[in-house]
Amino acid sequence: MISLKQSTARAVGKLSNKLRRQLDMLSSRKEFSGSQGRTLHFLLAQTEDVFQKDIEEEYGIRPSTASQLLKQMEKNGLIVRESVSYDNRLKKIVLTEKALKYKGQVVDDLTRLEETLVQGISQEELNMFFHVIRKMTDNLSE
Repeated sequence: MISLKQSTARAVGKLSNKLRRQLDMLSSRKEFSGSQGRTLHFLLAQTEDVFQKDIEEEYGIRPSTASQLLKQMEKNGLIVRESVSYDNRLKKIVLTEKALKYKGQVVDDLTRLEETLVQGISQEELNMFFHVIRKMTDNLSE
């Protein structure tokens, strides 16, 4: 039997909950949710067209979840979805001027969160962490 004190799933869940709470407390929270801020950060970093499937892959979320997230971001005036000339079924996600106004704030918020998260952890430990996380993700994908 797996000990609850050493349960990998429980530890990852606790970290995920704490991280989600921290994201929701960021200074940009007044304007949009933590999930929207994370997505905005991802979109700001892209140089190529971004589509809903890219959001799904980046965050490991279902199409319905991504759709709801993007609908809310559209409602909040952060993005618009535009058709592309080569495939009428695809809609690229485009940041609005309103979203671009938050770039500095979103980048600063998430940079500070990342610095807090990895405080006191060596590069070697981080490399091992990412190695293990990739393996666990692959295990659940099979």
